[in-house]
Order: sequence, then structure tokens, then C-alpha cells
Amino acid sequence: MSTQERGNTGVPAAASTETADGARIPRQLWVEEPASKRRMPDAVRTAAVRAVLIMSLTIIQAMVAFLSTLTGSWLAFPMVLSSVASTVVATWSVLDVWVTRQVWNQRNGVVSVPSSSARRIRRERRRSRRAERAAERDGTGGAIGGRRNTGDLSRA
Repeated sequence: MSTQERGNTGVPAAASTETADGARIPRQLWVEEPASKRRMPDAVRTAAVRAVLIMSLTIIQAMVAFLSTLTGSWLAFPMVLSSVASTVVATWSVLDVWVTRQVWNQRNGVVSVPSSSARRIRRERRRSRRAERAAERDGTGGAIGGRRNTGDLSRA
């Protein structure tokens, strides 16, 4: 099945390109679709790009160190040492992405939706507290400080 056939599934070929009066409707080249995931925050994206660049340079450096070791070049020893240091830096940069993401989530408040069980437990606690308060009020007759309302004006 070609791309054109896939795009026109369920619609006749004449109907997709021409209207009833013969006017031609151009097909859209780009169709916007809603993103499945939200975009990363700028700080996290910057750290991720930095980490990818550092990791790619580290891999290139390790490959050069390996090949120069195979050929017996004088460059092998310095490249191996710098590859080890580069690996440490690459690990640090990946951890930086993780830490930056956690900090951003804490500062900007991630919207968390409690599970239904947590919501149910909270609702039950609220009901029991209301019942306790209602029982206390009924026991004292609803008066302040246990005094019965005798029709006197309250004292300030």
C-alpha cells in the first residue's frame, strides 16, 4: 500500500482532491497532532542537551583511544587517561540532568493526583472527624463552654 493510498483510506480518490463544482483542494502537507507528552522544562532540556554532547564526545574519544592503542601510537596513553576523565564527566552530566529535573519538579510543583484509595481514606477520616464534632456539640447542647442558653444576653 502506497502513502497516497494510506492517506485516502475510506475516501474516494476524486472526492479527496476535487469538490463537486470541480475546484481542486490542495492536500495538506503537515497535519498537527496533539503531543503525547508535555515538553521538558528549559533547564532540564539544556542539561539533557549538554549531557548528550558530552557523552557523544566521550564515545568518540574512547574510540580514538582504542584505535590508537591497537596501532601502537604514542597518542594511546594520553587518550586513555583523558577517556577515563571524560567518562567521569559524562556520568556527572547525566546525574545533572536527573538532579535538575528533580529540582524543577520541587520548585514548580508537580500536579499530583492522589489515587482513589488515598482519596477514599481521606474522605473516611473527614466523615469520622465531622461525626466526632457533631457528637461533642450534641453532648453540650451546642452552647459555648458547656453553658445552657437561658435566654440571657451573652457577656463580653
